[in-house]
Formats: sequence, C-alpha cells, structure tokens
Amino acid sequence: MIARGWAGPSLLAMILFEKFGQHQPLNRQAERYAKEGVPISLSTLADQVGGCTAVLRPIFERLEAHVLAAERLHGDDTTVPVLARGKTDTARSWVYVRDDRPFGGPAPPAAVFYYSRDRRGEHPQSHLATYAGILQADAGACPRAGHRPDPGGGYGKLYEPGRCPGAIVEAACWVHARRNFFVLADLTRNAQRKAQGRMPAVVSPLALAAVRRIDALFDIERMINGHAADQRKAVRQQRSAPLVADLKAWMREQRAKLSRANDVAKAMDYLLKRWAAFTRFLDDGRICLSNNAAERALRGIALGRKSWLFAGSDRGGQRAAAMYSLIITAKMNDVDPQAWLAEILARIAGHSVHRIDELLPWNWQSSAPASRAA
Repeated sequence: MIARGWAGPSLLAMILFEKFGQHQPLNRQAERYAKEGVPISLSTLADQVGGCTAVLRPIFERLEAHVLAAERLHGDDTTVPVLARGKTDTARSWVYVRDDRPFGGPAPPAAVFYYSRDRRGEHPQSHLATYAGILQADAGACPRAGHRPDPGGGYGKLYEPGRCPGAIVEAACWVHARRNFFVLADLTRNAQRKAQGRMPAVVSPLALAAVRRIDALFDIERMINGHAADQRKAVRQQRSAPLVADLKAWMREQRAKLSRANDVAKAMDYLLKRWAAFTRFLDDGRICLSNNAAERALRGIALGRKSWLFAGSDRGGQRAAAMYSLIITAKMNDVDPQAWLAEILARIAGHSVHRIDELLPWNWQSSAPASRAA
C-alpha cells in the first residue's frame, strides 16, 4: 500500500478507523500498542496516516464526484480547533451530503468533507464551483445565540442570480426555525428545573403555539418519507400548504404586537425574512423539511473534539476531511468502515484506475459479502 511500508492493510485500517471513526488520537494508540508489546512511535503512526490518505485519494475523488452530481445537497459546517503558535485557531470542517432516500431516489448516500482555516464564503463557493441544484443549509446564526452572522461567510453568495455554471436554489431548515421557539417553550426542561428546586423559566404561550404548528408539518413529513417526489409534492400541496399559510398569517398577526427585542419576535423574524426558502419544499418533493442529514454527518466531529482537542496543522485537517468522507460514507451505506478500508488498502495498489468505482462502499457491500462476514 505504501512504498517500502512495513504495516499490513489490517493494521493500517485499524489505525485509520480508530483515529477518524472512534476519535482516538495517535498518541493514545501508540500507548496502547506499546502496552501490547508493539512499540510504534507517534511520528511513524502519523506517516502511516499520511501515506494511506494519499493512497486513498482516488476513492475520495470518486465520492466527491458522486456527491456533487446530486440534484439536491445538504450542507453544513462546524468548528475545528487547529494548533497555532501558542494557541489554537478556530478552523472549519464543511460537509455536503447526498441522500436521495427521503424521496425514493436510487443513488447511494454519500458525504464529502472539506477543511478550511476560516469560514469565509470563498470556501463553499470553491467547494460547489461546478454544482447547480438545490442546497439545504442553515440560514445563519440563531436569533437567541447572542452573536451575529459573518456577512462575508457562509453560503450567501451561492444563491446570487446569474451564477455560473447554474443557479443554486436555497432550501431552509425547519428544525432550526422550530428550535428557536422550542427554547422558549421547553416544558420538559422547566419540569426538571422545578424538580431540582430551581426557579423554572418563563414559558412563552406564543412559542409553544408555534412549536405545535410546526410539529404538525413534521407529522405529515413522517408519513411521506421514502415516497416518490411527485407523491410527496401532492401530499404537501393538499395538507401542508394550508398549515403553512395559516402559520404565516398567525405569525404576522402576533409579530405586530411584539417589540423588536422580544425573543419570540426574533424567532418569528428568522422565519418570515426567509419565507421563500422555508416554503420551497411545498413545490418540490425532493426537498426535505430539515437539514438533519448534514448534522448527522458532523456529529462525530462534535463528539470527537472532546477527545482529540485540536488538529495539529492545516495538512492534518485536510487529511481528516478526506478520511471522514470515506468513513461516514461507509457508515451511511451500512458497511463496516474498518473491514472496507482493510480490503481497499490491500487491493488498491494493483487495481485499475478505470475500475475504481468497484471499490466504493456500496459496490463493495454487494460484491464482497464473504470477506465482510469474516
């Protein structure tokens, strides 16, 4: 797998999966191997990771092409601390997910990750330079978060008219809109505070009413999940559209009675100012009501940050992004990432570049069941 390398594919796959799938830093792995009588230096482990990432680059590029060929993408990003001189900087990990299963699409699900040193808008513009279609992403900072969106960051410029090679259509996430109201109407949390002898927070009746209205939309979505796009659109036009129109009228009426600084007013403004993006799902059955697919893909990074604390360098962040792409895609296709990586590493050096698709997770799942079971 690696020129003049000494490690076999099973060991390399275990190192990669432990680091990027189980979030065990290389120093902890080195300590464990030493206790088992196999001393491997930290620098040697790092070299193995770098070598494997280079060897697996063709797989990443095929995943990238598959994801960016989608009609609809989920996009999201999260923070990644990266080591800097005497401190850590806040870098970003970006993910784009192709998952056509909610509207019965036959294409296998996949995710592709990228790393950047900051959150400037030039990064998603570069990632999606050749993409045209629907992008489901968060609209910006939540109104109760206490910080303002970066006007030069995020996905905003992707939606500008006249973009080449084609338009990217924005579809907003109702989960984020609901969350802003839910924080103000969390009855369970209030009951817990009361049981602990703490002063319960004030529950907003307006926020509670908004949550219930939005929940009615999600009830309909659960019924049509996995159906064909035209069937989903028909049900939404019949059942969801009246609820959405009623919600808008109700919010406008209640918003007129609230001050600008009111938290419920901010939650309503978050929806009303982006109404076209939030209601686009009514006319297109491919669009989901939430951006949960991207958030699920990023969940491992959010959990792993508590273990590995920071990326050692920009190059380390880029390697991590490539390996997250492979491991998360394998999981999305119900493939054991470590077993898949072991076989790919064993085969790829002698495998024809023209048949690289045979090594993708969904094809490996169907062509090598015996090796997976072993």
